[in-house]
Amino acid sequence: MHIMLFHSAYGPRPAVQSAAERLREAGHEVWTPDLYVGETFDTVEDGMAFKDGIGSDELLKRAVLAAAPYSERGLVYAGFSLGASIAQTLALGDEKARGLLLLHGTSDIAENASVDELPVQLHVADPDPFEPHDWLTAWYLGMGRAGADVEVYRYPGAGHLFTDPGLPDYDAEAADRTWQTALGFLDSLPCDEEASTA
Repeated sequence: MHIMLFHSAYGPRPAVQSAAERLREAGHEVWTPDLYVGETFDTVEDGMAFKDGIGSDELLKRAVLAAAPYSERGLVYAGFSLGASIAQTLALGDEKARGLLLLHGTSDIAENASVDELPVQLHVADPDPFEPHDWLTAWYLGMGRAGADVEVYRYPGAGHLFTDPGLPDYDAEAADRTWQTALGFLDSLPCDEEASTA
């Protein structure tokens, strides 16, 4: 698979590159766009302040420009928290998207969003202050109406960004389960040859 992996509001921390290497070792081609131009943060407050300074429109523009050279290949969009929300926006707007892997985050769904059974997998802490249950229920229904084929995996007691070993949220068991499930999801997606003959 060709995977476009977006970082969280903390910026392109080492965990993003570690995740990309894990995916590459499984045989995938991975790009990790740096939407922060090298800035990283140790607290979510600092990261969110920096994100707000850039602005959502500019961040999305940077993400679109990063993905555009590769979109013809049929991308799997993926991301962590803020990066997941960006990945979702791009995947729902890309008719060639192969899949959507959301780690710790979701986003609003445009009313006119429409996909053809796009495979989607979400991994989220339970509870998660950034992804409350009512929101996730509405999101799940909205994604279904848009035509996505959604799987949701919840991790009781884990912190919000529980796959990053450098953050207090880290939960080793939940992270291991997430990656095992995510790698299985990616392996289930049709490869280039299958997609071209479908």
